[in-house]
Amino acid sequence: MTKEHDYDAVRAEIKKILPQPGYDAGSSGPVLVRLAWHCSGTYDKTTNTGGSNGATMRYAIEANDPANAGLEHAREFLEPVKSKFPWISYGDLWTLAGVVALEEMGGPRVEWRGGRLDHTDDSNVPPNGRLPDASQGCPHLRDVFYRMNFSDQEIVALSGAHTLGQCHPDRSGFDGPWVRNPIRFSNTYFKLLLAETWTPKINVAGNLQFRDDDDEIMMLPTDMALLDDPKFVKWVKIYAEDKERFFKDFAGVFGKLIELGVQREEGGNVVKRGMDSGDKSVWVEGAERKTEVRDLDKEGPKAKL
Repeated sequence: MTKEHDYDAVRAEIKKILPQPGYDAGSSGPVLVRLAWHCSGTYDKTTNTGGSNGATMRYAIEANDPANAGLEHAREFLEPVKSKFPWISYGDLWTLAGVVALEEMGGPRVEWRGGRLDHTDDSNVPPNGRLPDASQGCPHLRDVFYRMNFSDQEIVALSGAHTLGQCHPDRSGFDGPWVRNPIRFSNTYFKLLLAETWTPKINVAGNLQFRDDDDEIMMLPTDMALLDDPKFVKWVKIYAEDKERFFKDFAGVFGKLIELGVQREEGGNVVKRGMDSGDKSVWVEGAERKTEVRDLDKEGPKAKL
């Protein structure tokens, strides 16, 4: 038995589920990073809604957002970890899994703090449509990321996550990896974006994407848009040349991303409106999580998806 809030033990267990023979390139790492990103990227600074606190992707409204297609695999990979450590919230588990996976794939260590709670019903699920649409261009990228209070430099840094994983026609409508080793974090995405000749093609799902001359890797319209804007391409070139700078900036912006919507008092305590019958202050080192509407832990994984 591990004691509550032993996050090192959770980290160790997450590492065990990273190898997944038969799934993509044999690793759950990229999809765990995507889960952490998508459960956080619903934040809206104007209304102070969305974000990882609440773990609202457990509910059908958000789980069925087309932008989240395929993330059921990531959530399922993590269920054995949740079962072993029932005290950890899904918000904490999903974001911690992302930073552990990133580091295990050769990426930088991202600062992570616990204390998130899970919403007890779907009344606080943010609306669909807040995540990026890969078929769009620069105005769309700025609309999405400015809403979360990111700068142009941070938009490009976060785009570097495309060095991991691959697209699937039955999920995103796009097909293929961005790099030839999609389970190793690096600045290769930026190098390839600048160096390769990218030919526009219509894929099997009927969507426009861009392929290299060997037809092994691809880029999305949102990736190519980074080359069309002087403020964006400036950072593409910097990160292509300076791996250490990219790793440093990515660690900072990914850490910022997973904290969006997590309101902390002095000392790191988490405050979440609407989590119980009113505002609730939750200490990082642990607080009882009360369920007023449904006990999702007892109802099982399907109730959370």
